[in-house]
Amino acid sequence: MEVTINHLFKSFGEHTVLNDFNACIPAGQVTLLTAPSGKGKTTLLRILMGLEKADSGEISGLEGLKQSVVFQEDRLCENLSAFSNIKLASPQLKNEMIEEALAKVGLAEYAHSPISKFSGGMKRRVAILRALLADYDILFLDEPFKGLDAETKALVMSDVKQRSQGKTVILVTHDPTEAEILGAVYTIEL
Repeated sequence: MEVTINHLFKSFGEHTVLNDFNACIPAGQVTLLTAPSGKGKTTLLRILMGLEKADSGEISGLEGLKQSVVFQEDRLCENLSAFSNIKLASPQLKNEMIEEALAKVGLAEYAHSPISKFSGGMKRRVAILRALLADYDILFLDEPFKGLDAETKALVMSDVKQRSQGKTVILVTHDPTEAEILGAVYTIEL
């Protein structure tokens, strides 16, 4: 079922971020959400996720959908290992599945090391995997690949594309190549 956004308004004080915004997000496809910095992309995602309330307007199609998200910040538990961060979010996962997923993005030897010892790029990979391995119907990706070098980024994007196949994905990025690689079919401009 597609997600429909009708006449959405959101302001912060005198600053209007969303002004009578309308869009349709098709089910089972990757949709690119684009706009210059500060124009409401993250705010729209937060409204869709239920973390922020719109001033007015209507959103339909999210009822009963399980959501997963990669925020701009990693939001990991620093004292836990990569393995434990993923297990915490998805306790139903078999241990072998988590180990294999970490190996696929080059983190096999660090699976049980505390996140506090990880580089920014390593943390990013764990945050992405945590979202991808969760049970979800819709995946929100807010600048998910920032901080990854070109080689790691290609590896991780391939994994994201494979694991999100057939799911509804909303991608926020300033890099059109990322949208192209992930197979974005639709673009919504704010």
